[in-house]
Amino acid sequence: MQAALQRAMTHRAAGDLIGALGAIDEALSLDPYHFVALLSKGALIERTSGERAAAAIYKNALMIVPADDEMPPPLRAPTEHARQVVARTMAGLEAHLLARTGAVKAEVSGEARRRFDESVGIFAGRTRVYTQEPLLLHYPRLPAIPFYDRSLFPWFEELEAATDMIRGELEGALAAAKDDFAPYIAYPKGTPVNQWGELNHSRLWSSLHLWRDGKRQEAACKLCPQTTALLDRLPLADQPGFAPTAMFSALAARTAIPPHTGSTNVRLLCHLPLILPGPARFRVGNETREWKMGEAWVFDDTIEHEAWNDADELRVILIFDIWNPFLDMGERELVRVLLKARQEFFAG
Repeated sequence: MQAALQRAMTHRAAGDLIGALGAIDEALSLDPYHFVALLSKGALIERTSGERAAAAIYKNALMIVPADDEMPPPLRAPTEHARQVVARTMAGLEAHLLARTGAVKAEVSGEARRRFDESVGIFAGRTRVYTQEPLLLHYPRLPAIPFYDRSLFPWFEELEAATDMIRGELEGALAAAKDDFAPYIAYPKGTPVNQWGELNHSRLWSSLHLWRDGKRQEAACKLCPQTTALLDRLPLADQPGFAPTAMFSALAARTAIPPHTGSTNVRLLCHLPLILPGPARFRVGNETREWKMGEAWVFDDTIEHEAWNDADELRVILIFDIWNPFLDMGERELVRVLLKARQEFFAG
């Protein structure tokens, strides 16, 4: 292996790029996952055939790039160059694809255009495919849709019209029971916290529950009687021991919620912003949106998602879970029985 790499260096120093490529290919035949050899091959292809030809080689090298603290200093600049070549090539390919398909895309609906544009980003290699990754129950053949179409939820009109009323009750709850807003992430001591280290037992992300794991929280509901009555009229995911969950979710200024996924795709989550002191973003899969007052959305939280409060003050939204509209009534009952059976098994 080392002999082949040394021959490649000798050929390259002599200006024999073809000979250098032959020696590199010999080295890679012995170890196809040798980072230095792949990086060197990418550099040689770039010199002989240009960036676009080299991008595929560089991309393979970057898939096995060493961690920053393990990267030998002489390799840092070539590695960064490889990243830039791949990024430029992918951006150029995506722009070319969008330009060539623009006339046809203009004839389709807005939602179809957004879906197509996402497919182009994936096709060009700029972004990744996000799938459902439920932590508890995956129900097969339900669509993996980041944000669901508003037309599926005719009750949005009533919910959004009640924004001022709900915000008023929230402000009363903040004044009367601010200490009841508890950290949303609260892993017991000794439990792996993974990405939640900063937010574990932290009031940077806190919540006041109206329902929690299917149990009505009477004290909070008494503080917000009209909000509670409104939620009672909506298709909450009634799964004893699991759902519904409905809460005011408060995120401190300049705080981010890291990427994560939820428990099951048999239910979806609805957001209604109530306090937005400035810009606040939310990403599901490849789609990032900004909350807007008076506008709700429903999303599949089994697809990786994250949130940012970019403002200098507290951001609060109402979150509650509903049944996935693609489940019929019989399936909903089956899911209820299934989840109850699971509880019985582990309780026994």
